[in-house]
Amino acid sequence: MLIRIKKASEVNPSEITSKEAILGRRAFMTAAAAASGVALLPTFAGPAFAGVRLENVKKTSWGEAEKPATLEGITSHNNFYEFGTGKSDPKRNAHTLKPKPWTVEIAGHAEKTGTFGLDDLIKPHQLEERIYRMRCVEAWSMVIPWVGIPLGDVLKRFNPSSKAKYVAFETLVDHAQMPMQSSPSLPWPYLEGLRMDEAMHPLTLLAVGIHGEVMPNQNGAPVRLVVPWKYGFKGIKSIVKISFVEKQPPATWNIQAPREYGFYSNVNPDRSHPRWSQAQERVITGEGGLKALFAPRAETKMFNGYAEEVASLYAGMDLINNF
Repeated sequence: MLIRIKKASEVNPSEITSKEAILGRRAFMTAAAAASGVALLPTFAGPAFAGVRLENVKKTSWGEAEKPATLEGITSHNNFYEFGTGKSDPKRNAHTLKPKPWTVEIAGHAEKTGTFGLDDLIKPHQLEERIYRMRCVEAWSMVIPWVGIPLGDVLKRFNPSSKAKYVAFETLVDHAQMPMQSSPSLPWPYLEGLRMDEAMHPLTLLAVGIHGEVMPNQNGAPVRLVVPWKYGFKGIKSIVKISFVEKQPPATWNIQAPREYGFYSNVNPDRSHPRWSQAQERVITGEGGLKALFAPRAETKMFNGYAEEVASLYAGMDLINNF
């Protein structure tokens, strides 16, 4: 059955992040590392990005009127704490990640479980390019052309049972490939979770590429989660395990700082972060120069502008307490 979903509101791509908004979790992680006595990662030369084109990618109408951030902007300004706490650290450090070959374990309340090669999970499906607006909790955002497949199309192949109320995700743990995991500043592996209806929603993607190219190491190679109506830290990277579970699963930032990072993590301008407002944002374009320096702020939209598509998932919920 073909499901038709209306497009979300357009965004203004001419905005960037402010200096004060960049700090946020970087300061949190730096303080945690210092308190533990663990030095932050050194930097290494060279980007962790091969530039390999993906084949047979279907263009979609999602975000077609928007101007995506540049490839340089997307691959140079992101969070991936397994490779450092600064926004540019992942690009410098993620060359140690070996994204091929790659397997993903499917576990929990499903008829079919086991360990599968990534190609076995992805190849039966049509790759799509969808341009989504992604919002970081630190009050910046990007417009990104993701390449992937709806997560729900993959999950239903395993016939989850009625006990499967949530979907849990885990990132790779390998101290050689991800040196920051030697630091106790976060509990490893990185964990994330979605309610089953969120995971099955047609907007939710398993992404394997950006701008028509294979996913760069620093952006979560070879496969990551993309949930455009939630804050970016819900987009777990380098996934090695997906589990169908009955109870709400643990999520790394919810464990680390539950007062600041809730399980649902829906973009909500009315629910301020304890250390800053979420009512406005800057959009990273990657263009730089004076245009970026003086770009105005934008008003943050409920559910990141995807309210028409996803608000019904949370009907009757208190979205201030369930943040």
